[in-house]
Amino acid sequence: MSAVQSELETYQMYVNGQWTASDSGEYFESYNPYTGRPWALIPRGNARDVERAVDAAQRAFTGPWASLNASQRGALLHKLGDAVAEHAAELAAIEVRDNGKLVAEMGAQLNYVPQWYYYYGGLADKIEGAVIPVDKPGNFNYTRHEPLGVVAAIVPWNSPLLLTAWKLAPALAAGNTVVVKPSEYTSASTLAFVRLLEDVGFPPGVVNVVTGFGADVGTPLVEHPLVRKVAFTGSDKTGQLIYETAARGMKRVSLELGGKSPNIVFDDADLENAVKGVISGIFAATGQTCIAGSRLLVQESIHDQFVEELTALARTAKMGDPMNMDTQVGPVTNMPQYQKVLDYIDIATGEGAKSVLGGGKATRPECGDGWFVEPTIFTGVSNTMRIAQEEVFGPVLSVIPFHDEDEAVAIGNDVDFGLAAGVWTQSIPRAITMAERLQAGTVWVNTYRAVSYMSPFGGYKRSGLGRENGQDMIKDYMQVKSVWISTASDVPNPFIIR
Repeated sequence: MSAVQSELETYQMYVNGQWTASDSGEYFESYNPYTGRPWALIPRGNARDVERAVDAAQRAFTGPWASLNASQRGALLHKLGDAVAEHAAELAAIEVRDNGKLVAEMGAQLNYVPQWYYYYGGLADKIEGAVIPVDKPGNFNYTRHEPLGVVAAIVPWNSPLLLTAWKLAPALAAGNTVVVKPSEYTSASTLAFVRLLEDVGFPPGVVNVVTGFGADVGTPLVEHPLVRKVAFTGSDKTGQLIYETAARGMKRVSLELGGKSPNIVFDDADLENAVKGVISGIFAATGQTCIAGSRLLVQESIHDQFVEELTALARTAKMGDPMNMDTQVGPVTNMPQYQKVLDYIDIATGEGAKSVLGGGKATRPECGDGWFVEPTIFTGVSNTMRIAQEEVFGPVLSVIPFHDEDEAVAIGNDVDFGLAAGVWTQSIPRAITMAERLQAGTVWVNTYRAVSYMSPFGGYKRSGLGRENGQDMIKDYMQVKSVWISTASDVPNPFIIR
């Protein structure tokens, strides 16, 4: 370890209730996107670390965790929610340092995250089977919902602890054990978070965290024969590889993948609110959200006026240190993504799109040496352009005009993704009709980026499989067993089906 590295904060993995270095003893640097410099060292895990973690999770699943009833599991989840609430500011600060998102947003997220643990903690002892009134005389039939076993939770870099909660809370409530693989770009907050599980009394091995890169940790985790389900949030390309790999092991998967969401503004909308909604959809979180409203569809009759008002407001966005409460646009989280966003800006320009705002890296003094991209708006975009079809995952907006509802639906659905959509109108019939016709897992009307632990979230098409949040999805972490008990006094003909 170099002298510079020795000055960085050093984290350890969490396996079987123990803090441990990786099997190789190697570390990699985690960078602060605002400064562009490393600030922490993260253990570089490998397949042997995965083996240790899965083995610990399996032993916990059949041992101390299995000895707890559903109410006891729920009580532990409730305590975990309390612990997150108590340490929300600390955890938010680590996330800001690690991924560059605004402290205002991460603080709000971390204050909201406990609700997932409260909600699923309360649901843990309310998953009930049923007595089936079967049509077979002399038989009593009922069902049980049982946990799957070891769950792999693979989490992206844009909102690590929020998206960990989306997977961890229902998985634990259902009685599973979990191995978490955080993004190699943002592992620190997850490692800080799991200290809380230890503090509130979760048995060793119930939750384990193995850090490292996809090929070293992610692949062996998905391939491991004792992993029964993979819950993944990330890009559609990685999701497809996980799906293919998991299929070979007959594993369950839930995949929350990319998006190229249309944010559709009709000429009867409240334009002031619609402008704010479009800003929220693409420039909040520096556009680094799967639900980013990266395609703005504007009705032709208001196109020029709307773009003018939108550009005027977007131009006032305050960039700079994400730890300042008044900063509105922070840096891109990592160098590869920063370069990817800049590359897409060049691609859009090459395709003939016109930049009416931004269009490159930010060189403002307040951005320092960080990975900042100016909020960028392109007009003159057709829906066939790459900038309109491919996920950029940055503060880049494509504006596309439309004539009427039919054309708005046609353009909105003409993409491989289907995670979310926004509709801005004051017409209730239009709102209902558009929500029915748009191919998206979430449709917002006169709002954007609203999510809740109570409401299912997921996508159509290449935006993924399955849902997260809400009551029903906890059953995705369980399997159903049908139990038949004969009440007959004698055995009927054994050579025919009962």
